[in-house]
Amino acid sequence: MARRAASAGAPKVAAPRLAPVRPGALRDDPDPGFRSGERYDGVRYSRASADGLDLGGAIFAECEFAGVSFHETQLRGAAFRDCILTEAYAPVLTAARASLRDVEIGNPRWGSAELYESGWQSVRIDGGKLDYLNLRGSKLTDVQISDCIIGELDLGSCTATRVALKNCTIGTLDFSGARLKDFDLRGTDFRTVSGLGSLAGLVIDDYQLTLLAPLLATHLGIVVA
Repeated sequence: MARRAASAGAPKVAAPRLAPVRPGALRDDPDPGFRSGERYDGVRYSRASADGLDLGGAIFAECEFAGVSFHETQLRGAAFRDCILTEAYAPVLTAARASLRDVEIGNPRWGSAELYESGWQSVRIDGGKLDYLNLRGSKLTDVQISDCIIGELDLGSCTATRVALKNCTIGTLDFSGARLKDFDLRGTDFRTVSGLGSLAGLVIDDYQLTLLAPLLATHLGIVVA
């Protein structure tokens, strides 16, 4: 079904404010000795493995990760600042209460990604496939996810401001208890949405409205005969 362009009188939606990520001169570390609670500045990691390590509370500033595996890595409370991650791999990603600021993530391959109660500011995800992304209770500000396949996206109880999901394919979206402002879902395909009582601040297109209409009718107890 063709989507209609927004009318000239449509309210203006604030787009995510994304700062360009430009790490300075990086040194290569072919055999990183990752440790929890440590700080890492200006390092490039290529095809390295952090599988199964405890990196809770670690801080990465102006770092680049290319093809790094984070399978079952403990990243609880870790911080990423001015970082680029490409082709990050993690069948199980554990990063609750992590902090991401000025971060670009390209073509991630994540299975179950537990990032609940995390803080994201100026974060971009381009491409990739995420089976389950748990952002429940997180604070998201200036976030854009584009051209990504997501099986289930849990945004329950999150606070999201200037967030855009562009050209994504999502199976299940959960907005239960979320607080949204300028959350732009236009152009993204989804199968089902829960948390229909928390959609204030969501921006959708005409076609998406037809998908939501039956769900909203059921939620409100409307009988269409």
